[in-house]
Amino acid sequence: MALPLVPAAPPLAAAATAVVSAALLLLSAYGAHRVHLLWLYARHRGNAPVPAAPPAGAPPAVTVQLPVFNEAAVVERLIDAACALDWPDLEVQVLDDSTDQTTALAEARAAAWRARGVDVRVLRRPDRQGYKAGALAHGLRVARGELVAVFDADFVPHPGFLKRMIPYFSDPGVGMVQARWGHLNERSGLLPMLASVLLDGHFVIEHTARHRSGRFFNFNGTAGVWRRACVDAAGGWQADTLTEDLDLSYRAQLAGWRFVYLVDEVVPAEIPDTLRAYKLQQHRWAKGTLQTARKLLWPLLRSPQPLRVKLEALVHLGSNLAYPLVVLMAALLPLAAAAPLPASASAALFGLASGSFFLFYAAAQRETDGALGPKLWRIPLVMLLGVGMALSQSRAVMEGIFGRDTRFLRTPKSGAVDGRPGAAGAAAGLRLDWTAGGELLLALWCLGGAVALLRAGAPGAAPWALLYGLGFGAVGVGSLWPRRGA
Repeated sequence: MALPLVPAAPPLAAAATAVVSAALLLLSAYGAHRVHLLWLYARHRGNAPVPAAPPAGAPPAVTVQLPVFNEAAVVERLIDAACALDWPDLEVQVLDDSTDQTTALAEARAAAWRARGVDVRVLRRPDRQGYKAGALAHGLRVARGELVAVFDADFVPHPGFLKRMIPYFSDPGVGMVQARWGHLNERSGLLPMLASVLLDGHFVIEHTARHRSGRFFNFNGTAGVWRRACVDAAGGWQADTLTEDLDLSYRAQLAGWRFVYLVDEVVPAEIPDTLRAYKLQQHRWAKGTLQTARKLLWPLLRSPQPLRVKLEALVHLGSNLAYPLVVLMAALLPLAAAAPLPASASAALFGLASGSFFLFYAAAQRETDGALGPKLWRIPLVMLLGVGMALSQSRAVMEGIFGRDTRFLRTPKSGAVDGRPGAAGAAAGLRLDWTAGGELLLALWCLGGAVALLRAGAPGAAPWALLYGLGFGAVGVGSLWPRRGA
């Protein structure tokens, strides 16, 4: 049954159609960029990085930094994995800012590994100034390693990780080597299944295409190794954005350091398994990316970097601007029913915006698993998830552009892996915040708009209003009833 919509006067309908068309054109440009990344990936597929010949002498000392804050569910697993890394000169720093039982667990686990001969310490600060960036900088001041590996609390590197990564630092111009993220709990629920598709697109296609084609790419905050001299030369860890990893990455590459990405070196990690936790993570990343753009985009555009690097960085740092466009379209598409776009035009624009999405993530899944069929069903649902996240992410974009707040809110972790649930959080019942309420209202508006568009003779646009309605509805409802407390 169609929801009653306020009939749009012809001038209002025409204006709504014009704005929707402009938004579609911009979203189509983002779609064309995905196709461009696929082309770069295919063109440079054979250009895998090769390490330089190792220098003579003793292997470099490596410091492993583990920044943690209230991670009781995973801190022991993390310390075990870090201390089991196979390297002759290894130092492990547990950078603990916790206010709960994490500290006691970390101290006990570190003591057990020290008894086995591993150089591991728990370092605590008097306060959380600078959050993760502050903790990393604090640890770096007393670190003895020439190279520094970083792992977030939910990552589990395999013992041979350093032996795969360190050889690339034989080239003195290499400042950072990044590994791909894997998924510990991909099959533990629908949300991790869908989020894994988005992560694979980023790590398999985007990172590989950017790295091998000579564009900038970024350290992802974890599962990577830095040359300490590179961190220092780039100005060190700074806490004026929520994406200290992205910020330092761009500053280092602007300073002339080169990065290496190893798509075949995989470090598994936990994916958030509730929408509240997932929204918190994605909000921080989107907000921090716009903060980094505000900080570094102008210096980048004024730098002597090639045009291809500047253009890719412009899209990379501004990618989250697509979310407000989706919200704008969702709000105005039903009003355009009285003056719809021609069916051919709407089909072409929507096809470029959404068809490229399907191709991009289908290619990533094929490259990841060697076959597409078993996971093909996920991609339409991933599209719904992306649409449904648009309101929450638009808020993050606005905060990143106009706000100054850099408080770091951690993503809750449960320690879940495939086949074994994680620790349950605090009891969580129905909780309606303004974002979830807005998502549900947009869902009703778009579903009613789909009916209105059909009645107005705009069958080309109606499926997209339906897509928006289902996406906002699924995310809104999912945010009300989490499986665990977030």
